[in-house]
Amino acid sequence: MTFNPNADIGGGKTSKRGRTTGIAVGGGLGVVALFLLSQFLGVDLSGLAGGGGGQPAGSDTALEECQTGQDANERIDCRMKGAAASLEDYWQAAGPEIGLDYTGPQDLVLFDQAVSTGCGNASSATGPFYCPPDQTIYIDTSFYDQLESRLGASGGPLAEMYVVAHEWGHHVQNITGILSQSQDGQTGPTSNAVRVELQADCFAGSWVAAASRTEDASGVPFLQPVTREQYAQALDAAAAVGDDRIQEATQGQVDPHTFTHGTSEQRMRWFETGYEQGAGACDTFSVDPGAL
Repeated sequence: MTFNPNADIGGGKTSKRGRTTGIAVGGGLGVVALFLLSQFLGVDLSGLAGGGGGQPAGSDTALEECQTGQDANERIDCRMKGAAASLEDYWQAAGPEIGLDYTGPQDLVLFDQAVSTGCGNASSATGPFYCPPDQTIYIDTSFYDQLESRLGASGGPLAEMYVVAHEWGHHVQNITGILSQSQDGQTGPTSNAVRVELQADCFAGSWVAAASRTEDASGVPFLQPVTREQYAQALDAAAAVGDDRIQEATQGQVDPHTFTHGTSEQRMRWFETGYEQGAGACDTFSVDPGAL
């Protein structure tokens, strides 16, 4: 998905955080708590440890050089900032439609190798994640290289922004209480952990469908209409992080009892549901197990 070159992305809530070194192991979040949080959010937080909410050994920068859609088309960090601006505009409008009193995340933090968060310290191995205590999304953009090289995704700008939109969906779930209500530590193909992930994929799809209608303060659309190729790339990214595909690639076999994300087919289908029907169709928790 391509940004309109003259769009003003300066209001996108995004920062770049300096590298944190010397991650402490122990204290803060315990191993068991990390495991439960991983199942709860559907992401691998096993790299988290240490005290929560500590300050990073580095500085935050507001990406002030990223101001236009042209910047977003040329640089991945500016593209993340542009995506944040578009997502904020989308959810401000879509929130009331689903009965949501919407407030945006505190920040979208881009980091290099390691970072301190409200959930503890994280490394790049954690992958992109949303931390409920500080209401912040964390992404090391090198993950996109891993998505292509290790998980076989085709890549592309919309595939990258799908990841941001998915994590933004976790923020929506957090402020609605869905995350806390669904946390039960269970895994499996119909577990709450899977339903949380599929709903976030659905929310991402709903944003993609409306993204070309999100506008900056002057009424200029942030993004141009999605092409078939870009849509296919976003679907491919959703498929790449399906439980079955990841397990087959990493352990040579699939164990549905341990699913926390949903299958590749489910993730694509719920992304398409959001794209075709909007955020109001994303109630994965009311769907019968056989239809999930």
